[in-house]
Amino acid sequence: MRLLLTVFVILSISPVWPIGQNPLRGDPFIIVNKTKNELAFIKDGKVQQVVKAGTGKSQDLTPEGLFTVTVKAKNPYYRKKNIPGGDPRNPLGTRWIGFDARGTDGRTYGIHGTNQPWTVGKYVSQGCIRLLNPVVEKLYDQTPIGTKILVTRTTKDYKQLAKEHGAI
Repeated sequence: MRLLLTVFVILSISPVWPIGQNPLRGDPFIIVNKTKNELAFIKDGKVQQVVKAGTGKSQDLTPEGLFTVTVKAKNPYYRKKNIPGGDPRNPLGTRWIGFDARGTDGRTYGIHGTNQPWTVGKYVSQGCIRLLNPVVEKLYDQTPIGTKILVTRTTKDYKQLAKEHGAI
């Protein structure tokens, strides 16, 4: 039993085990910088794209930390106001990439599109990260379940942050 527990602990903190702290080098990695209201997509050892993103109205609304994508949905349903996916009134836009912030299951915090494109790049949300629909659709296709997401406030550049987290 003790051996089994030791093996589990080692695998859980190992950089090559998918549950570990950081992404595997070369795997997709997403960085959201609340200071700049930007999202960077890292893959294959380099920063592939940096785009504007909307974040929380106040600093505490969009959680900071290293999270994992746990849920993805096309044309997500908006539970709060009972608006079906695909409805033009749906504020979640065309895609949902949910992550496990603050002990949630990926259905509370996420990266999503919006039906209000003028809000992207601003401090406007209740905690989620907003992207333009065409941008989130591309990101959705490139982001498998298990992808790591770093949400931070920093002056560091994306390449440095990716190196610090093992993505580059």
